Amino acid sequence: MDEPKPLTSAFNKHANFAIHQVDSVFRAAAHAAAPAAGPVTLPPTLGPLSAFTGTFTGQGFNTIFRPDSATTPTQMPGPINTTDPPDNVLELNLTDETMSFSNSLGSIPNRGSGPQTDAFLNGVPYLQTINDVTTGTPVGIHFEPGIWLAVPPTTNPHEPFTVARMASIPHGTTITAQGTALPAVAGKPTIAAIDITPFLGGNPANKITFQNQTAADQTTRRLPQDLTTLIAAGKLTQAMITDPNTVLRNQIAHQTISQTIVIETSTRPGSPLSGGPLPAVASAGPHPQAPNFAGGTANIAFLQGVPVPPPGGNGANANAFQMDAVFWIETVIYDIDVPRIASGEPPIILQPLQKGTVPLVPSFVVTLPFVPNKAFAGGRVRVATTQIQYSQKVMLDFNGLSWPHVSVASLVPAAPVPIPEHLLPLT
Repeated sequence: MDEPKPLTSAFNKHANFAIHQVDSVFRAAAHAAAPAAGPVTLPPTLGPLSAFTGTFTGQGFNTIFRPDSATTPTQMPGPINTTDPPDNVLELNLTDETMSFSNSLGSIPNRGSGPQTDAFLNGVPYLQTINDVTTGTPVGIHFEPGIWLAVPPTTNPHEPFTVARMASIPHGTTITAQGTALPAVAGKPTIAAIDITPFLGGNPANKITFQNQTAADQTTRRLPQDLTTLIAAGKLTQAMITDPNTVLRNQIAHQTISQTIVIETSTRPGSPLSGGPLPAVASAGPHPQAPNFAGGTANIAFLQGVPVPPPGGNGANANAFQMDAVFWIETVIYDIDVPRIASGEPPIILQPLQKGTVPLVPSFVVTLPFVPNKAFAGGRVRVATTQIQYSQKVMLDFNGLSWPHVSVASLVPAAPVPIPEHLLPLT
């Protein structure tokens, strides 16, 4: 049997694929001679989505309360001594992630009806893969193909420029999340806290804290169950469990960030069921109005389950009924010491200088075209590049509670970032 082709082949084969309206093609086919070429039409703007290009890689943290069935219980590595009900397991994942963006799709025609003119969208396809690396052995836990859409302002409905994220998750869930991009702000973001505590009756005020949320507890229903080694190594802390956005703030604490653009999306904009406000930038000012209708999640029958009227509770296995996410697009400034390099020498890969400890940094590459008897004498240069951070909360419904499933990550360019030649004057 033939070996399966790698997924990247599909992206490579259609790397230059773009969408356009076919009207002009049909008109041309109806005439013996093709119409004269008109002015070049540029694709609709991507706005903040223009930062989504190439491949990014990074590290993150994932928390999820999993249903635990009495029929197929999750086996714990050690003894269990807890007052928590046996209906859930808290799984914690230190993660390694890759997010690859394909070329933009061009001009996607959406036809208007009545007074609304046609709306031409643009989009950026992406592929996200996430591995659990908690034990040092990578284990795949997430695969997500999707598209980011840039939606122009419309009059019917009356909406400003918005963005939408469409994604498919192989557990059996698809999402359409809508939102807006906040105006760029100078400096780094102020990232608010996010809470993983489940709550009752769809009311975030009715929180129910479980013992598996306590890092020091070694006998509860949690994977990993004993966190002693991870805590001693500084890889996992109580602060991370209490507020996973701690991981994001640790990444930017010692970074020089010149500006931040924030994208907020939700499958149910304006709904309070997410368990609190989105962890956005506190200093960004009033938020642009996002669509307060449409969007949503869809689940296979197994996840959604058959509703059971009270007092029996509900029949959902793990129904994902809402997703909220914030993406921070940050321009990070790095200092790099470049040694003396003669023009035409092979490329040199360099690491940036660090102020304090930054968990994740990109690498940089320096290369110079051949100019006889010329060289860069060496020195310190400053280079700006893009960093993507995100915080995502998916609300799961099972056993009568709403369970926040939180994922966060910091991502930097996967390939070495070229140092611009103008920063390397030849002498």
